[in-house]
Amino acid sequence: MSPTVLITGAAGFVGSHVAGEARRLGVDLRLMVHRRPLPGSAGQPQPGAREPVTVEADLGDPGSLRGVCAGVDVLLHCAARIGGGPQDNESVNARGTQALVAEARRAGVSRIVQISTASVYGRGTYRRARPQDLVRNPQSPTSATRAVAEDAVLAADGIVLRPHLVHGPGDLWFVPGLSGLLRALPGTVEGWTARLSVVSVHDLARLAVRAGLAPRPSLTASVYHVAPAEPVTARDLLRAVADCAGLTWPERDLTVRQAQDLLDGEPRLRHALGMLVTDHWFDGGPLWSDLAAAPGPDFAQAFSRYMPWYRTVLDSARG
Repeated sequence: MSPTVLITGAAGFVGSHVAGEARRLGVDLRLMVHRRPLPGSAGQPQPGAREPVTVEADLGDPGSLRGVCAGVDVLLHCAARIGGGPQDNESVNARGTQALVAEARRAGVSRIVQISTASVYGRGTYRRARPQDLVRNPQSPTSATRAVAEDAVLAADGIVLRPHLVHGPGDLWFVPGLSGLLRALPGTVEGWTARLSVVSVHDLARLAVRAGLAPRPSLTASVYHVAPAEPVTARDLLRAVADCAGLTWPERDLTVRQAQDLLDGEPRLRHALGMLVTDHWFDGGPLWSDLAAAPGPDFAQAFSRYMPWYRTVLDSARG
């Protein structure tokens, strides 16, 4: 009998791809959404699979969550509030996840998987970093409340997945933000040599669904990084974004301090710069191994497939 899978944030960037992957595998789907409509296509289902059931609920309103997990076998928690004020983050990410997990436990859900973020570690230099070697040190309301959400999931014997940077259709933050950074800087920054873990949204979705459906003994940890086998250099990443956005690659090279001064008054761009000037390289090997899954295309191949979508988004942003 096919398991019933509840996906939160099913209309969002990551959640919609997780829903598409789950639908392709033929599981019975329950898609939880709040305000945003579901994408027009959630993947091609297996023959004979049931149509997904849509449930409207709000993590910021615990009362709306009553009963959402009834009859559910697996909960894939993709929803999160990114940005906004501390109160909104606390309401949705922390208290909302706690209420959702409580509902799941009451309903007897057998597996909870949360897609979190490597941002819970805060700023630093990370090289082949493993979860067991790192200490969480969140430095924003979003990251701090997502760490609280992790605690609720882990207390319920759930699984936490921590990607670093995610790219693919639906991304309105990562690559568009890099395009803005390139437009603001007249040069590269110390050669852009930092190494970064950048995962495609399709690989993230594939691993999230597999983690939800895998036999528990095959999972050797409760917290995993979601990362490709090899990192991409900031230079290769930004060259790809520049080509996609039609930007000329600069000949001048800046120091980090020069770049920071040029971005004075632009906190979002300074934040992006901080992620690109030192290694953020996370070891995702254990998850691939435990799930007996082969990594998908490398960054260059995956990004080339996504380029038409990104070009449309970047052209629209320029007006």
